[in-house]
Amino acid sequence: MSQPTRTDAQPPAGHDADSHDMIRVHGARENNLKDVSIEIPKRRLTVFTGVSGSGKSSLVFGTIAAESQRLINETYSAFLQGFMPTLARPEVDVLDGLTTAIIVDQQRMGGDVRSTVGTATDANAMLRILFSRLGKPYIGSPNAFSFNVASVKASGAVTVDRGADKSRAEKVTFSRTGGMCTRCEGRGTVSDIDLTQLYDDSKSIAEGAFTIPGWKSDNVWTVGLYAQSGFLDPDKPIRDFTKKEMHDFLYRGPSKVKVNGVNLTYEGLIPKIQKSYLSKDKESLQPHIRAFVERAVTFAACPECGGSRLSEAARSSKIKGISIADACAMQISDLTEWVRGLDEPSIAPLLTTLQRTLDSFVEIGLGYLSLDRPSATLSGGEAQRVKMIRHLGSSLTDVTYVFDEPTIGLHPHDIQRMNNLLLRLRDKGNTVLVVEHKPETIAVADHVVDLGPGAGTEGGTVCFEGTVEGLRAAGTVTGRHLDDRAALKQNVRKPAGALEIRGATTHNLRGVDVDIPLGALVVITGVAGSGKSSLVHGSLMKKPGTAGEGVVAIDQGAIRGSRRSNPATYTGLLDPVRKAFAKANGVKPGLFSANSEGACPTCNGAGVIYTDLAMMAGVATTCEECEGKRFEASVLTHHLGGRDISEVLAMSVAEAGEFFGSGEARTPAAHRILGRLADVGLGYLRLGQPLTTLSGGERQRLKLATHMGEKGGVYILDEPTTGLHLADVEQLLGLLDRLVDSGKSVVVIEHHQAVMAHADWIIDLGPGAGHDGGRIVFEGTPADLVAARSTLTGEHLAAYVGG
Repeated sequence: MSQPTRTDAQPPAGHDADSHDMIRVHGARENNLKDVSIEIPKRRLTVFTGVSGSGKSSLVFGTIAAESQRLINETYSAFLQGFMPTLARPEVDVLDGLTTAIIVDQQRMGGDVRSTVGTATDANAMLRILFSRLGKPYIGSPNAFSFNVASVKASGAVTVDRGADKSRAEKVTFSRTGGMCTRCEGRGTVSDIDLTQLYDDSKSIAEGAFTIPGWKSDNVWTVGLYAQSGFLDPDKPIRDFTKKEMHDFLYRGPSKVKVNGVNLTYEGLIPKIQKSYLSKDKESLQPHIRAFVERAVTFAACPECGGSRLSEAARSSKIKGISIADACAMQISDLTEWVRGLDEPSIAPLLTTLQRTLDSFVEIGLGYLSLDRPSATLSGGEAQRVKMIRHLGSSLTDVTYVFDEPTIGLHPHDIQRMNNLLLRLRDKGNTVLVVEHKPETIAVADHVVDLGPGAGTEGGTVCFEGTVEGLRAAGTVTGRHLDDRAALKQNVRKPAGALEIRGATTHNLRGVDVDIPLGALVVITGVAGSGKSSLVHGSLMKKPGTAGEGVVAIDQGAIRGSRRSNPATYTGLLDPVRKAFAKANGVKPGLFSANSEGACPTCNGAGVIYTDLAMMAGVATTCEECEGKRFEASVLTHHLGGRDISEVLAMSVAEAGEFFGSGEARTPAAHRILGRLADVGLGYLRLGQPLTTLSGGERQRLKLATHMGEKGGVYILDEPTTGLHLADVEQLLGLLDRLVDSGKSVVVIEHHQAVMAHADWIIDLGPGAGHDGGRIVFEGTPADLVAARSTLTGEHLAAYVGG
């Protein structure tokens, strides 16, 4: 075999393609960006820093990643683009040097009840093939092990056309074996409605028997429909209904009836409640409706499948004594070892791929999960790491990976592991862009872009570009706080009692006994999966004694809202403002709502006109009638303190605080809400700014400010530092101190060492995750934890404070 020979010993000249080693952004104006122009090196790890709301996500996600995805979508035919999400071109003059972008964000994974960790990562699909090949007894194809596939049998006649005068009928039988449990339909749980929460059976309908929120006697669509349906006696107590009346009352199917001369559809109470409330996302319901649903509906593990979602046949087929239900219920680190012990040459490629996928779970710090864990129950950080799994073993290079705070939900012990994964992606020849606040991740960056100097309208500019060492010396907000270390609290508060938890066994907790001090700042910590949330949400919040204390729980759930929603509507601020305008002008409050009577008729109160362009991105233009103010011209003639309602919504929180604090516009109810927004560091937000333009950290603090208005003695916060800059953490600590000093008890689930150092009492769970955790490994003050250094948390906290 001949080998090619080189006749020229000189090195090859540089190729033109080698000059494209930068992503160039010029004139970016998305959201609050102010003509930002930067050059980002390819095949390097670049970290974007800056205070919450400074424009990091607008630059990385809203500009670079969005344009990359839009350009890729444009390579498909117009027909295919019609089925894809339409993406508008970002507000930017020039974007050059883009590569394919893969976005790994914090969006919660699908909330469908049948979506699990296994289905989201394809691990379940591989397990189904494995059991269909090796399971004994053999029960069928991979579908026979899927809880999303129902067993179907059908038979009938079909006409087979064989040409002129040759058609004839043939009998056809069809069957498909699925693995779905017939009782729960693959959900794993069955719901039961508590009828005592729907009505008082000692009363008649006419006497107001219904106890459902909003069901009043004068409502023709609800109570009136049942009273005048003709199927029931409205004057008879419900407990005296005949068997037929009770069936019609609870279960009757849709039936046409005439009420007050209007044709309406009557339906039994159970299906009506299921359609009205249970078919909707619980988080999207109003608080009082959500509370009713939680009272009225109970969920329990399916008695037929034991919560496994699978049919008896699927559970009967086993490999080495393990069924697919057993495999999915295992901790993934244990399942990995079980799969490693299987040796079957005929399916070796499948076993290798499955082994690699499960190893990725362990490597990324999620070995404590199980494949049957519902994906909707994962935290934002866990969901982001699950999405990373499919990319870890990818052979693709020269791809741009975009991460949104990948260290969220990680214990300091796990952050180094995440850093190694980011560096590994970079070393394969990829460009890695990371939006991050943690100094441990900023420290491993090849290039740093710091945005600011402030948030909102005070941000949107590049304050620094360069190395980490250069950032430290730059004097920016991030540079000044990069080496900040909170000091250990030496003088801790004395508790004013304790909440006792005994024998807690939720999820992986092992009969935990613990006393949680009251009247103090308590931090619950431990590695991811050690049992922190199980202790707080599964035991503390369900403890009967805490109901009297009044628990206010602030979790990591996403704020829901459309482009019509803004801080004024979300916090309830607009209600007292509308009433104040109405009182001052002698008109109805509804006039001052852009979603009601006062809305501009041309744009329906949106302020912009949206033009749908089919498969291309729609165009939004400012409404010419109201000039983007969203209200009718007649509404803007009404003033309060010399300002109209559109001018008030254009104010910042700080401006509005002064405006409603004194003078003619003094409105105490509005001033209180504005004070809470200022307390959490959102003084720069405009009241009418759409929620869709807020950053993750801003949404987290907006949620915190809203819940601070609730009456309660115990506040439970789940990782409140999520999305917060180092400088913002100081403000959060001050807020927590003020809450405790006002007589509240504050319990925080947190990994941030600054919060741990500032605590009065620390409860550390571990020592590991999953079945290696679930125990209390330390209780005491931060100083004692550092002195003992007996746990992973203690070691990292000691290193943090320099102890």
